Amino acid sequence: MIAIADTTTYSVQEYLDLETASDIRHEYCNGEIIEMAGGKPNHNQITSNLNAILNFALRRQPYRTFVADQRLWIPDVKRYTYPDVMVVPDPLVLQEGRSDTVTNPILLAEVLSKSTRNSDRGEKFHAYRTIPSAIEYLTIDQDKPHIEHWRKTDRGWLLQDIDGLEKRLSLEAIAVELELADLYDKVNFKAETGRSDD
Repeated sequence: MIAIADTTTYSVQEYLDLETASDIRHEYCNGEIIEMAGGKPNHNQITSNLNAILNFALRRQPYRTFVADQRLWIPDVKRYTYPDVMVVPDPLVLQEGRSDTVTNPILLAEVLSKSTRNSDRGEKFHAYRTIPSAIEYLTIDQDKPHIEHWRKTDRGWLLQDIDGLEKRLSLEAIAVELELADLYDKVNFKAETGRSDD
């Protein structure tokens, strides 16, 4: 997604009032509202594939998979965001006073683009690490078959790089095996040459 920032500072309640009335999604980061623009086909294909894989693997299990439009509140850093994909166990823990904002994901995933890559690996990952329930974080490259798999351990967050369509990744939070060939199904690495950075 392409972030388009506004220099005005908003309260949490002002953001929520504006977001509820808006037809497009915005993130909120400590007083700043950031408009989120649409992604390219590769970004959307990977997100759709991951959601489909997880939904199928977790059927009839006490987990829910959300894609892009589900708002997440991260209280320690005063941030609202819309992860590309997240898995949340039942029962959902909602932000106090809200029926539309979750707080307890165990797995989060972001599909990287040129415009969000640094934030997704840096500031946003820092925010995600403050969520007590979070166990795993994936950053997924849309230009080549590559995943950075971060896993919380008693020694901190450990990184595993996975490269190549023949590889697979074992997710520990939900005991699901993810094959990169399935994740990147129908992704055309050579096709996206448009003007947008996403």
